[in-house]
Amino acid sequence: MLRRFCCLSSASTSSSSPCVPSPPISFSSTKKPLVFLGSPTVSATVLDALLNASTSPDSFFEVAAIVTQPPSRKDRGRKVLPSPLAEYAIERGFPSNLIFTPERAGEDMFLSNLRALQPELCITAAYGNILPSKFLNIPPLGTVNIHPSLLPLYRGAAPVQRALQDGVKETGVSLAFTVRKLDAGPVIASQKLEIDDQIKAPDLLALLFSEGSKLLVRELPSIFDGSAKVKAEPQDDSKATLAPKITHEESWLSFDQEAAILHNKVGQELELKL
Repeated sequence: MLRRFCCLSSASTSSSSPCVPSPPISFSSTKKPLVFLGSPTVSATVLDALLNASTSPDSFFEVAAIVTQPPSRKDRGRKVLPSPLAEYAIERGFPSNLIFTPERAGEDMFLSNLRALQPELCITAAYGNILPSKFLNIPPLGTVNIHPSLLPLYRGAAPVQRALQDGVKETGVSLAFTVRKLDAGPVIASQKLEIDDQIKAPDLLALLFSEGSKLLVRELPSIFDGSAKVKAEPQDDSKATLAPKITHEESWLSFDQEAAILHNKVGQELELKL
């Protein structure tokens, strides 16, 4: 079922926003429309960068709509709350009727609304929903994803946690076109980052999406003029590694394991069990 936000309660003044809210958003019919999809706080970091870039004097695009996960029950009070991205968008003054929260990205009503916006490009950052072909066929410039790994390494839902689990010394963030196969599209650009062996997964995730935001803004001109599709490098599937979601069983610590393994598991910052 398609939902749009009509209003938000006072909970939308969350302190987890990436920056102090800026003046309300304004729209221009002369700029190219972009649709942004995301859900957690790291997505709000990317949205912040896009909105700031869209308001610069020489900007050629605008964020025409936002797509995020539906409100869900959170915290001990089990209140129904919007996603962190939706909260931040409202704080920035983004029109609530242009924030879409479909249960699935393939819903007919949602896709009809998306087509009506005629987006040139879609950007995803930790959206958390599978995008079907009928979605991917809508924006003529395609859909571009920010993925927190050096693709084709760590394709999947938990690239940061799996990288820390493996004890790697270097990771990064990739900007890639979205295809139907998981995280397998051509890579437009990437940024490498050395890993501090004391860093925890949430901090590394935030850092990678911060760097990914800068990478995205830097590459947007080439994406919009079409040259990004020409220069994008196909991934070598033979070098791909998978990063599936962390399971409940993996949260157990067993002290007959080596110290390095236990250290890396703690770095994942799971809800660990002894």
